[in-house]
Amino acid sequence: MKISLTMIVRDEEAALPRCLESAAGLFDEIVIVDTGSRDRTREEALKFTRNVFDFEWADDFSAARNFAISKASGDYIMWLDADDVIPPESREELKNLFSRLETERPDIVMLNYRVGFSGERATLEYPRERIFKNDPAFRFVGEVHEAVPPRGKIIHSPAYIEHRKIKPSDPARNLRILEKKLLRDGFLPPRESYYLARELLSAGRREEAKNWFLRCSRDPSGWLETRISASFELSQLLLDMGEREAADLELSYCLLLGEPRADLCCEMGRRFLEKGDLNAAKLWYLMAPGQYRKRLGGFVPADYGGLVPYLQLCVICDRLGQHDLSEKFNLLAEKIEPGHPSVLANKAYFAAKRGKV
Repeated sequence: MKISLTMIVRDEEAALPRCLESAAGLFDEIVIVDTGSRDRTREEALKFTRNVFDFEWADDFSAARNFAISKASGDYIMWLDADDVIPPESREELKNLFSRLETERPDIVMLNYRVGFSGERATLEYPRERIFKNDPAFRFVGEVHEAVPPRGKIIHSPAYIEHRKIKPSDPARNLRILEKKLLRDGFLPPRESYYLARELLSAGRREEAKNWFLRCSRDPSGWLETRISASFELSQLLLDMGEREAADLELSYCLLLGEPRADLCCEMGRRFLEKGDLNAAKLWYLMAPGQYRKRLGGFVPADYGGLVPYLQLCVICDRLGQHDLSEKFNLLAEKIEPGHPSVLANKAYFAAKRGKV
C-alpha cells in the first residue's frame, strides 16, 4: 500500500523545511507543487523530494491541489500545508494507521486539525479529510477553503496535525477570489456564501456580510454545520450592530436547524445571564461540555467545551448560594488553564471567604 504526501506551496522557504522534517520517513513519495514562489521554496523542496512541479496560479486552491494529486502515484493521498507540523505522537499513530489501510480500506480518514493555541494547549481544532483514496471520486472542490466532499467509508484517527503559522496570509486574497467567482458565475454555493460573509465581515463590510450569512443559513442545499455556523455568526453580528431582537431570533433559528453546539449553549447561557435568569443560564452552561464532546461539527473553540462554561458556572452558582459547587467549577476550569486570570481571582475570592468564616 503506497502513501503519497501532496502539498501546494508558494514563498514558503521558512516554513517548508520544518513541515517536511516532521513528515520525514512516513511516506512512499512526496509531491510538491509550487504555484509561483519568488524565494528559495523550490530549492528547499528539492532537498526532500525530486517530485517538485510548477503550476500557474489561477486563484483556485482546488485546481492546484488536484494538480498535485495528478502527479501522485500512491494508493492513498495525504495533504499538508507548508506551515503544518506532524507532532511526534501523531507520527506513531500515522505509522499504525498506514499499516492498517490495506485491510480496512477506508475511503477517507479524518484527522483533527489544531489551528489555535494558548501556549501549548489547543484552543481550536476540528476534523479534516486529511487522507483519502487516490480515486477521481475524491478530489478537492472550492476555489478557497477547499475540501474533499465526504462520502463512502469514513474513519477517524487519533493522529492530529498542528497548524503553526510563521507569517500572515494575504488578508484580501480570499475575498478577491470569491468576488471574482461571484462576478463570473452570478451565484455562490452555500459553503462559499458562508466564507464570503466571513471575508466581508473581516473587511468591515458588515451589511453585505449580514446578507450573505442569511443566504447561507436559509439555503436547504447547504451542509447543516455550515448553515448553523452562518446563523450563529449572523446572530453575533446582529448583536454587535445593536439589533438585539433580531439577534435573539437568529439564535433561536440555530436551535431549529439542529442539536445545539457548545458555542450556542454558551451564548444562550450568556444572554440569560444578562437578563438575570440564573437558573436558565446555568442550564445552558451545564449542557456545553457534553455538547462539545459530541463534536457536532463547525469551528467551535475548545474553550466553549470547558473553560468558558466552568468559569461562568462558578459565578452563577456563587450567586445562587451554591458555594461548594461554585468552587468545584473553578477547580474544573483550573485543570484546563491553571494560570487563567479568572481562575486565580476566583481562588483568591474563595480563600478570602473562608478566612472570614
